[in-house]
Amino acid sequence: MREFLIANESDFKNSGLSEVDFVFVSGDGYVDHPSFASALLGRLLEANGYTVAILPQPDWKNPEAFKIYGKPRLAFLVSAGAMDSMVSNYTANNKPRSEDAYAHGGEKGHRPDRALIAYVGAIRQAFKGVNVIIGGIEASLRRSAHYDYWSNTVKRSILLDSKADLLVYGMGETSTLEIASQLASGKTAREIRNVRGTCWYTGKQIDIDELFSKPENEMINGKAPVLIPSYDEVKADSIDAKQKYAESYLIQEQNTDAINASTLIEKTDSRYVVQNPPALPLSTEEMDKIYELPFTRRWHPMYDKQAPNGKNGIPALSEVKFSLTSCRGCFGACSFCAITFHQGRRIQSRSHHNIIKEAVALTKDPDFKGYIHDIGGPTANFRNDACEKQQKAGACKNRDCLGVNPCPNIKVHHSDYVELLGKLRAIPNVKKVFIRSGIRFDYLMMDKDKTFFYDLVKHHISGQLKVAPEHVNDNVLRLMRKSTHKVYEQFAEEYQRINKELGMKQYLVPYYIAGHPGADLSAAVDVALYLKKTGFVPDQVQDFYPTPGSLATCMYWTGLNPWKKEDNGAFEQVYVARGGHERRLQRALLQFNRRENMPLVKEALKMCHREGDFNKLYK
Repeated sequence: MREFLIANESDFKNSGLSEVDFVFVSGDGYVDHPSFASALLGRLLEANGYTVAILPQPDWKNPEAFKIYGKPRLAFLVSAGAMDSMVSNYTANNKPRSEDAYAHGGEKGHRPDRALIAYVGAIRQAFKGVNVIIGGIEASLRRSAHYDYWSNTVKRSILLDSKADLLVYGMGETSTLEIASQLASGKTAREIRNVRGTCWYTGKQIDIDELFSKPENEMINGKAPVLIPSYDEVKADSIDAKQKYAESYLIQEQNTDAINASTLIEKTDSRYVVQNPPALPLSTEEMDKIYELPFTRRWHPMYDKQAPNGKNGIPALSEVKFSLTSCRGCFGACSFCAITFHQGRRIQSRSHHNIIKEAVALTKDPDFKGYIHDIGGPTANFRNDACEKQQKAGACKNRDCLGVNPCPNIKVHHSDYVELLGKLRAIPNVKKVFIRSGIRFDYLMMDKDKTFFYDLVKHHISGQLKVAPEHVNDNVLRLMRKSTHKVYEQFAEEYQRINKELGMKQYLVPYYIAGHPGADLSAAVDVALYLKKTGFVPDQVQDFYPTPGSLATCMYWTGLNPWKKEDNGAFEQVYVARGGHERRLQRALLQFNRRENMPLVKEALKMCHREGDFNKLYK
């Protein structure tokens, strides 16, 4: 087993190999840590007998840069990196970012816009007839027709726009191994059509009746395929097209569970893009095996030297080097988050033994100072499925687990997490175990056993706890799929009470989003008045970012909520703050205490006829 996977030309020459099975092209710098897809999937393939070379942040303008390992025996695997490349390169207000935390020295400019399209294009120029498979967050959330904020248009499936052969969505471990097996047996990537968690496309000359009659489309979950609205039906900036877009999104979100999803088919021009049901959730044993792979948890030595900006290393590693992944998936399903589309609502957890083993290894790192920075996942305090029914039937298609009206069948308990945290605290040389990946305070408040709440306050924060109430207007919170504002106030009161009981003085740092669909200027005023009342005005406010794959992005583009219909059968209409100016006004209201924001606050109050609230904010 190599200390590092092959990651540059020197590594390849020293390996003694004349070819590799896979070349993994990544929009990130190479860090041998399970938080980086190239390392996680690369190590997994290696453990299963395949040779893998990583091509991190290659020069996409030069096809020769993709030839350093030669033509792979089986395929190119291509990922834009840990983030969608457009999100990585641009802020929520469409301004270029000043750095890239996943690049050498944090230097920007090493990841192209629309990275999958750029990388696959360069590969196609470098090699003829090579298998190209795309995956990662950019592929996963753009797997069907999707609204693209940066061009303000609806784009086709990125499988077609990139001209790749096959798309892997979700986390990809089991899908990638099955694809590798079929490629090794002699199939081409275009011939692989029966793997969960993948999308494939037809040739130009095929009849829809022929496609529906093919047996491979009925094998997975034993259900007939579902035809969703075509790209031609959803692409226009028109009322009818946006109705169809909302309809398409609804069907897609109803089919994100591995157990009860149908195969989805979307016509685009004269082709059909076929989405197989998601990969099955990993068992605890499967997840343990993946995290036991021999990761060095270091960036490749080639990043030890300084980048042109005078810095070295990959900055993103500092955020995860001494953190532990406890779980995957999230049944919270916030509207502005795409975890439902990527990881699903089922919870997948590692065993205590596996996590403790990794934690002990962290304590032996010479840079370890006694602090485990995080132990969690998308939602830290989710270690089990929302209810027992999900294990056999999957997540409900038409019912939220949490939100304004939590499901009465939800099973709330933190006992397993409490036990795990206690074991971590008992490890020699561990001074503190932080929980920083976020908790669902509404789920916490539903737990009658307050043991975890006390442990959280006493052991797992330092001075302040960051939480995400997101808004104070209950209609906006409904559209966000968050709990009511009253629940947050009850949580804040209980947090204060427990701190006082324990003789501790710690604070809440709440996060709020400006400009989320449903939030008009008057709703933003409500947030400002609440902040004034509580005496907390945030240093930072998150502007809503319409990224692919989320319900909120669907609402932003269409002005419709696909999950609720009016009496006339039409989707509920949703107010959307469009244009940079109104977004600035909402952000200014949430940061009303800044002197430079006062003219914007006055303008906003006048626009929503609430001039009388000026004195409430500034008295």
